[in-house]
Amino acid sequence: MLEYSTSTTIDAPAEKVWEVLIDTAKWPEWDPSCERIEGEVALGAKIKAFTKLSPGRAFPVKVTTLVPNETMVWSGGMPLGLFKGERTYSLRELDQGRTEFRMREVFSGPMLKLIGKSIPDMSEAFDGFAAGLKDRAEG
Repeated sequence: MLEYSTSTTIDAPAEKVWEVLIDTAKWPEWDPSCERIEGEVALGAKIKAFTKLSPGRAFPVKVTTLVPNETMVWSGGMPLGLFKGERTYSLRELDQGRTEFRMREVFSGPMLKLIGKSIPDMSEAFDGFAAGLKDRAEG
């Protein structure tokens, strides 16, 4: 298993953070590693993520969990579970109108050892996403 994660506290209510989070068309405005997202966020929807970490390459994923103001999960990978990536975005309401944001991606499957060598270190991109989301939601 290979995992990346980040978290931050945002001085905005979960509803506001969620609004920014699911508006994927605007991610390139505040996420430094996002080229674009194609598709609408909806339960069961298939979308494509394009990142600056792998320019020009599409990462097709499916929205497998969508709980407004709480959780969004994207899953993608190879057939038969040979390789899988699952990204979870979580919000937790705190006191005084603040929100805890967490993002976690877990890669797994029998092909991980081989494919994992080609996965770039996503720590900086994850931290940039969290910082960008925080700035946008608080702004």
